[in-house]
Amino acid sequence: MKTDGLMMLLAVGLAVGGVAAAPLPAPAQRLNLAARANHLDQMPGNILALQICLDRRGFSCNTLDGACGRKTQVALATWCAVNGKTYPTGLEDKAWETFFPNETNLFHEETVTAAELASIANIPAEPAEKAKLKSMCYQTIREMYAERGHLSERMLVKLNPNVAWPNPPAGTVITLPDVNPRVPGAKPKRPDGVADVLRVSLSRMEITAFDEKGRMIGLFPCSIAANKSKLPPAGEIQVKAIVPAPNYTYTPDFVKPGQRAERHIYPPGPNNPVGASWIGLTLPTYGIHGTPYPEQIGRAESHGCFRLANWNAIRLRRMCDVGTSVVIEE
Repeated sequence: MKTDGLMMLLAVGLAVGGVAAAPLPAPAQRLNLAARANHLDQMPGNILALQICLDRRGFSCNTLDGACGRKTQVALATWCAVNGKTYPTGLEDKAWETFFPNETNLFHEETVTAAELASIANIPAEPAEKAKLKSMCYQTIREMYAERGHLSERMLVKLNPNVAWPNPPAGTVITLPDVNPRVPGAKPKRPDGVADVLRVSLSRMEITAFDEKGRMIGLFPCSIAANKSKLPPAGEIQVKAIVPAPNYTYTPDFVKPGQRAERHIYPPGPNNPVGASWIGLTLPTYGIHGTPYPEQIGRAESHGCFRLANWNAIRLRRMCDVGTSVVIEE
């Protein structure tokens, strides 16, 4: 697998500078926005449009927030390296027009339903109460729709300022990014592409996916263990199991002397501690999974596994098969 040269190029090329987000000058027709969302012209629309285009191609900025932060710079630099483009240092706000001049239909509308409202519920704090739930469901419509559009909750509200957040009534129309995948060469049954090997970088806190030709088809920011003793050793392992909707077995870290640790099994759902997807690895107790807190991805906070935003965990799961190689590196 000839990916080492590309990874070295990325390691050198990712030292890029930030830029303040610029307003969107393009006409609303280009973006396929509803008239009620014309206020986007007053927001950092160029960067948001860029983030959507990169996300569609598998180069994730994590949450779409309209800000040219570190994750957006890394995603753009990586896409540029893969596609033989020069990183537009200081001109990131122009990158959407430069690299994706024909991209259309960046947004679409969805309508809040009564069934969606009925599905939300507060998650109790006590482990025993969590175990009684039928689902570790979304707690608000705002949370549900932000995740559906790969958005930060703040950007979701900015896109839809006249909505009665956090739980608008049924019939409310919500504008969201269209983040359906557009991976070059991907087949209809595997629209995200098929990963031949995954590379987990502990130092960059990211997972990259490569197809059988050695072409990078995915970049996903991740969280790793804060405790260095829990970091896995460098080396090659494999995907052992793929679970679309995992449950979670909770065991307390500490118990009083003489007491037995009481385990609780939490049901599947987006607010499950391992999120909406699980990729088990041949390294015992380690896996790649989702999280209820996508905006915290990129921090050293996991208990030892590799944590992604739920939408990225789902996408990566769809790219993998049992036996897919996973290379862990510094």
